Amino acid sequence: MTQNVWGYRETAGHLAGSDLTGYKVEATDGSIGKVDKHSEDVGSAYIVVDTGPWIFGKEVLLPAGTISRVDADDRTIHVDRTKEQIKNAPEFDKEKHLGNEDYHRQVGGYYDGPHRL
Repeated sequence: MTQNVWGYRETAGHLAGSDLTGYKVEATDGSIGKVDKHSEDVGSAYIVVDTGPWIFGKEVLLPAGTISRVDADDRTIHVDRTKEQIKNAPEFDKEKHLGNEDYHRQVGGYYDGPHRL
């Protein structure tokens, strides 16, 4: 697994300490929703995206390494995955995602594996 899947890329333009809640999230082929919450924890940074009606109100967990660019002026986060790749990701589990290494390994493996661009 690539070390960066759970860390923000230096080139993404994310400023540590910035509140990303409410930012729009854009996949490579269109909008997927808005940031519901995020973490900057070293080694487990992520955003949780509320997809709204796109996938029937489902939330998705995206490791910070999927973020290609943060546009603070436009309040938009761009990720380097397609809508289909995100839709097919392991389902977000609020109970498992905090402190569950197996769950993070599963999600990280999906985004760092054959579904990686």
